[in-house]
Amino acid sequence: MADRFRAFCKDEILTYAYLLLYIALSSGQIFFNKWVLSSKEINFPYPLGLTLLHMVFSSVLCFMLTKVLKIMKVEEGMTADIYATSVVPIGAMFAMTLWLGNTAYLYISVAFAQMLKAIMPVAVFVLGVAAGLEIMSCRMLLIMSVISFGVLVASYGEIDINWVGVVYQMGGVVGEALRLIFMEIFVKRKGLKLNPISVMYYVSPCSALCLLIPWIFLEKPKMEAHGSWNFPPFVLLLNCLCTFALNLSVFLVITHTSALTIRVAGVVKDWVVVLLSALLFADTKLTVINLFGYGIAIAGVAAYNNHKLKKEASRASVDDSQANINESELAESEPLVASSASNK
Repeated sequence: MADRFRAFCKDEILTYAYLLLYIALSSGQIFFNKWVLSSKEINFPYPLGLTLLHMVFSSVLCFMLTKVLKIMKVEEGMTADIYATSVVPIGAMFAMTLWLGNTAYLYISVAFAQMLKAIMPVAVFVLGVAAGLEIMSCRMLLIMSVISFGVLVASYGEIDINWVGVVYQMGGVVGEALRLIFMEIFVKRKGLKLNPISVMYYVSPCSALCLLIPWIFLEKPKMEAHGSWNFPPFVLLLNCLCTFALNLSVFLVITHTSALTIRVAGVVKDWVVVLLSALLFADTKLTVINLFGYGIAIAGVAAYNNHKLKKEASRASVDDSQANINESELAESEPLVASSASNK
């Protein structure tokens, strides 16, 4: 009994440790990127270049871990056709999300960017309906309306709104929604499930290539004209390592918890980012209308997550029931086969 209690406590402590690691890394990476892009000490206002560095670093590190050191294993099953039709669109949308999301930090505060991200379920649902993956219903229409209303109220409460930053952030939201849709199509239609290290191994080089092309035309001339900048190698390495660690922390949380836990942790992380950014950055000025609108949007997001989880649980129970029926039919057919064989 004591051993079982100790094992339970150990599992609980590990679960909370992984959740805290995810929240800390996710929040910290947002603040880290904001500081690098807007800091006058580093003077590196190149979000496209920073995102490209992250993807190149991730590609090299994934290769070292899986092929050279062989600490982690890449799952098999990837073909040229799957890569071209699934991984390339996912990599392109991932690159678009990171590029536009990081660019938004040059124009709007971290808190306001986080509030705008609450519109994500609406974008995912609308695109899912268009792709035939979701079904429109009165309940979902109500949830989407609540989220949209909350984001509108939060935006109305923003004191120094910059519409250029809003457009960049909304572009990042659309890119992330498309990535999630492509991921669902990838799993449902292709039937290939990859762990996060495998996804990073395949997606990171594709995202890096997608970022390299616009970087050559949009930021490379500016960087050459500017000359040198003060970006210490240690800070650069630490920034890239934090990005990689964040992706791996998602793997740990998903492995040791449930889908509900990761979604609740995401909501907690959003509030942590919004509130801490008001203390860390001078450009963040929260108002009562901001927080009221964001609270409405988060309530809608919570309702959306609850709806999705119930749907997934219902689908899983149906699959289990079908599997049990098939096993029963197989068990019943075995005596018939045996008896027919004996009659011969």
